[in-house]
Amino acid sequence: MVTTVRETGEIDLSDLNFWSLPPDRRLAAFARLRERDRPAFFRELKMPFIRTGRGYYALTRHADVVEASRTPEVFSSEPSATSIADLPRYMARYFGSMINMDDPRHAKIRRIVSRAFTPRVLAKLDADLQATATRIVDDLRGKGSADFVTDVAARLPLEVICDMMGIPGRLRPMVFQRTNIILGLGDPEYTGGKDLYRGDITRIGVLYGLLQAMTAGYELNHLAMKLARRRRRHPGDDLVSRLVTANVDGESLTDQEIGSFFILLVVAGNETTRNAMSHGLKLLTDNPEQRALLTDDFDAHAPGAVEEIVRMATPVIQFRRTVTRDHEMNGQRYRAGDKVLLFYNSANRDADVFTDPDVFDITRSPNPHVGFGGPGPHFCLGANLARQEITVMFRELLTRVPEIRASNEPKMLYSHFINGIKHLPCTF
Repeated sequence: MVTTVRETGEIDLSDLNFWSLPPDRRLAAFARLRERDRPAFFRELKMPFIRTGRGYYALTRHADVVEASRTPEVFSSEPSATSIADLPRYMARYFGSMINMDDPRHAKIRRIVSRAFTPRVLAKLDADLQATATRIVDDLRGKGSADFVTDVAARLPLEVICDMMGIPGRLRPMVFQRTNIILGLGDPEYTGGKDLYRGDITRIGVLYGLLQAMTAGYELNHLAMKLARRRRRHPGDDLVSRLVTANVDGESLTDQEIGSFFILLVVAGNETTRNAMSHGLKLLTDNPEQRALLTDDFDAHAPGAVEEIVRMATPVIQFRRTVTRDHEMNGQRYRAGDKVLLFYNSANRDADVFTDPDVFDITRSPNPHVGFGGPGPHFCLGANLARQEITVMFRELLTRVPEIRASNEPKMLYSHFINGIKHLPCTF
C-alpha cells in the first residue's frame, strides 16, 4: 500500500520547503510519522536532468533504522546512499566514495583508510588537537562577541582534516568553501543564485546548487589526486602518503578513489563535527543546569555530554538504502528496488527507546543513538575522532571562556540531508 501525503496529515518530506520549517515543527512532524503502524511512502521530487524514481519509504522509528543498518545484504548502499535520486555517472565520478558501496569492495577500502583512525593514531593527534583548540580560543578571547560557527566550530575539524591530509594552509579556505557548497546545495547563501529561490526553495534553485556542487566536487577531487601523485613520488607522514602506499589483498587505492575518499573525509569530517559543536553550544545555553553539571566535573560528564549532543543534533539527517530483494521488516513488505530513507534525526527522538527524548540530559544512560549512523558496516569511521574533537573544544571553551553563550537563535542550513547551523552569534 502506498501512503499519500493526505494520509500523513499533509506532511510531505519531499517538499523542499518542509526543510525550511523551524526545527520544532519538523520534529513534531516526525513524531507523528513514528506513530503510524507502518512507514509512510513519499513520492520522489522530480528534478530536471536527473533520473528520479517513484518514491521512498521513510524509516522514522529507531527499531527500523537499526534493523535496516544491520541488514546491508537487503538494504544496500548501492547505487547511492547520499542522494535520493541515483547519482548520474558524471557525479558518481566525484561523490562515488565507499559510503556508496557494499561489501566486499566497501570492506577493502575501509580496511585501508581505517588505518588513519586507529586508537594509536588518534592518541598521537591529541597534542595537535589541544594546540589548535588553544589557538582558536586565544583568537576568540580577543573579540568579545563572535559567530560561533565560523570563528570556533568550523575551524578545529577543518584544520585537523587538512593537517591529516597534508593540505597547505593557503588552500584551506578553498576547501572550507567547497565543502559548504557540496552540502549546502539547497541553500542560496552557499551556492549563490538567490534570485532563483524567490523566498522558497525551488527545484530550479536546487538544480543551480547541484551544478555548483559538481564544480566544487571537481576542484576537491583534482586537489586530492594532485596530492596523491605528489606523495607517490615523495611520501611523507600524512594520510595521503599512507593511502597511496597501503595495500590490502593485493589492492591499493587508485587516484580516483583517493579523490572520492578525500571529498568524503573533508565533507563528513568538517561539516558534521562543526554542526555538532554548534548545536552543543546552543543546547548548553538553553539548559543551564546541564551546563553547570558539565563544568562542575568536566572529565566525569564529558563522554555523556558528547553522546547527548550528537543525539540531539544528529548532524546527518538521513541516508538512503535500496532494497535488493523482497523482504518483510516489522510488518512492512518491501519489494526489490524499493528505496528507503533512514531518518536518524527521527530515530534519535523515539520515545520507545529514549525516556523524555526531547530533553537534553548529559547523564542519559544507556544512550543508543544513531547520530553516527546505525550499527553495521557503515557506522561512521571517524566517530572517535569526532568525539575527541568535541571534547577537546568544549574543555578549552568551558575552562577559559566559561561565560560563553549563544546570544541569538541559530541560522539554519536549508537542507534535507544535513542538520546544519550556518551562523550562531555568541557572547562571553
